Amino acid sequence: MSISVVKAVSGYIERIVSEVPGIKVLILDSDTTPIISTSFTQSALLSHEVYLTDRIDNTSRDRMHHLKCCCFLRPSSSSIAALVDELRMPKYSSYHLYFTNVLKKTDIERLAEADEHEVVKEVQEFFADYVPVNPTLFSLNLSPCPPHRLWASKPTEWDPDALERHTAGLCALLLSLKKKPVIRYERMSSLAKKLGEEVSYQMHTAQPNLFEFRRTDVPPLLLILDRRNDPVTPLLSQWTYQAMVHELIGINNGRVSLRDAENVRAEHKEIVLSADQDPFFSSNLYDNYGDLGASIKRYVIDYQSRTASTSQIETIQDMKRFVEAYPEFKKLSGNVSKHVALLGELSKRVEREGLFEVSELEQSLASNESHTQDLKAVQGMLASDKVLPEAKLRLAILYALRYQKNPQNQIMNVVKTLLDSGMEESRAALVFVFLNLAGAEQRQDDLFGQDNFFSRGKSALKGLKGVENESSYPWIGAGPGAGMGAGTGVGGQQGMYRPQDVIIFIIGGATYEEARTVARLNASSSSSSILSNNNTPGTPTSSNPNNPGSSLNTSGGGGGTRFLLGGSCIHNSASFLDMVQDAATRFPPSIVKPPPLSTPSPGGALQLSIGPVQLAVGGQHGSSVGNGVGGVGSLLDPERLGEAADGARDLARGLFDRVQRGVAGISLS
Repeated sequence: MSISVVKAVSGYIERIVSEVPGIKVLILDSDTTPIISTSFTQSALLSHEVYLTDRIDNTSRDRMHHLKCCCFLRPSSSSIAALVDELRMPKYSSYHLYFTNVLKKTDIERLAEADEHEVVKEVQEFFADYVPVNPTLFSLNLSPCPPHRLWASKPTEWDPDALERHTAGLCALLLSLKKKPVIRYERMSSLAKKLGEEVSYQMHTAQPNLFEFRRTDVPPLLLILDRRNDPVTPLLSQWTYQAMVHELIGINNGRVSLRDAENVRAEHKEIVLSADQDPFFSSNLYDNYGDLGASIKRYVIDYQSRTASTSQIETIQDMKRFVEAYPEFKKLSGNVSKHVALLGELSKRVEREGLFEVSELEQSLASNESHTQDLKAVQGMLASDKVLPEAKLRLAILYALRYQKNPQNQIMNVVKTLLDSGMEESRAALVFVFLNLAGAEQRQDDLFGQDNFFSRGKSALKGLKGVENESSYPWIGAGPGAGMGAGTGVGGQQGMYRPQDVIIFIIGGATYEEARTVARLNASSSSSSILSNNNTPGTPTSSNPNNPGSSLNTSGGGGGTRFLLGGSCIHNSASFLDMVQDAATRFPPSIVKPPPLSTPSPGGALQLSIGPVQLAVGGQHGSSVGNGVGGVGSLLDPERLGEAADGARDLARGLFDRVQRGVAGISLS
C-alpha cells in the first residue's frame, strides 16, 4: 500500500469532528483552512454535525453559547494570541483545542491563564502541519515570497522564520506517518544540509520521545533536494491535466478560478479539483493534453447515455429508480460540464498564446545542442506579438541556462531584445539572476549533459548502482549503519539494501510534473528494476521477475519501495519567477551582473535594476530573425501532439537521477 498524506490528514480531521459529539463549530486559522479544504469535504463536515466553520481572526463572530467549539489551529504566535483573546471572552459553551504541531510550554501557560471561565475541555497535538495535495504529494504551502521568504540576504542562507517553518512542517509530516528516517541531502546545497541537521536535531535531541516508533530493519529515507539544482522544470510549458491547469490558470488549495474566462456558466466560475473527491479527475489528472480530449469525450458520451435512459420513465419502478439515482445523476452532470468548461478554457489559451510553438522551442533548448538554430528560433519568438511576455522571458532564461558555457552565446543580445520589446527591467534582469542563482557554477549536476537530462532521467528506471552517492548526497549524522559494526549493512548483513519508504523534499518548491513522475513510479510494476525488494523489508534485493514482491506494489502487500514527494510550495512558472525576482531584491548587487561564463558581447551598456539594485552591463542588440518553428514534424503536426507532454515528463524524470543516487547509498558494505 502506498503512503497517502491525504489519508493521514483526513484521519486527523475525522477524529477531531468525531470525538466531540453533537452540533459544533469548527474554528480555523489561515494555515489550517487550506488543510481542511484539501482533505475533507463540506458534506463530510455536515455529516459530523459541524454547523459552521469560521476563522479565529474573525472578531465579529456571533456568540453561540449553546454550541461546542473545535479549534484546529497551527501553534503560531498570531493564532495563539487570537485564541488567548477568544478564551478571555468565550463565544461558545466549551472549547476542544487541536494544534497541528508541538505546543510550546509557554503557550500552554498562556492559554491556561486565559481560560478563566474554564471552557477548555481538552488540548491535543495532531501533526497535520502541511497540505495534502495528492495522495503522494504534499506542500508546506509557503509561497516563497512575502511573507514566506525562503532566503536571507544570500542564496546560501535560510531566512530564520523559513527554516523554523520548514523544520516544523517536515517533523509534522514524519510524525503523522510515524517515520523516523535517516537523512541525506544534496552536497551543493547549504540550505539542504541545514534543514537536514535541524530535522535530525528534533528527532534525536529536542523531541526524541515523539519519534519512538517501532523500528524497521531498514529505516525510511528523507532525501532533501534544492530547487536551485534544477531551475528548468518549473520554467517549462506543461502538457498533463493537473500541471497544465496550474500553469495556465492556477490551482489554489484545490480550487481553480475561471472568473475571467468567457462563456463559462456562473456555477463554474470557481471549481474544485480534487483527486480524492472527483473520480474523473483522479483517473485523468496525469493524462497528456492529446489524450485528455478523448477522455472527456468518452465522459460526455457516458453522461448522454445515462440521460437517455432516464428519459424513459413509464412505470412506478422507473420513477423510483430515477429518484434514487437523481443525486448521483445531478453530480455527474455538474462534473461533466465542469471538465468540459475547463478543457475549453485550456484549449483557448493554448491556441491564443501559441503554446505548441513555444513548447517545441523549450524542448529543443532542453534536449538538443544546436546553438545557431536555437538562437534563431529564440530571437523569432521574442519578436512575435503572439507570444506572451512571460513566455518570452522563460525562453530567454532557458537559452541562457542552456548556452551559458558556449563561447558563441548571445545572452546579452537576448536580454537587449527583451528590453526592446517593452519588458520591465526588473523582469529582463532575471536572465542574469538565474545564471547567478542556479547557473552552471551553482548546480551540483550538469543539467544539460547528454547523459544527464533526458537519457539520464530514463536511465533512472534501470537500477541503482551510483558511484558518487556518498560524496554527492552525504548523510546527516552517521547514516543508517551506525553502531552496527564496520563493514556491515543495515541489520548487520552484507549486501544491497533499499529503504521501503523514500520521502523526497524539494526546498524552494516542487512541481506537478514531478508529482506525476512519483505517482507513476509508485504505480508501475516495471519499477522493480529501480528498487528491487523481497516481501520482507530489509532483505537483500532480488532481480527475479517471477517474484511478486520484487516490484513496487501500491495495492497492498509486498515490500516495494514507496515514494512521497513534497516541497515548500507547488510551483508554476509564474510563481517560480516571482520567487526569484523577490529574492533578488535582497541579494547582493552582483546578482544581476552577468557571470563570467556568460561571455558578454561588446557594445553598449544595459541598465538593469531589480528593486534598489542597479547595474550597467555590456551588451549589443542582436538582430531578430525567423522563428524556425513549425512545419512538417513540428508539434503542430497531429502525429506529435503528445510529444510535448513526453518531453516535459522526461525532464521531470531528471529529478530521479538525483533520487537514485541519493537512495543508492543506503546499502552499506
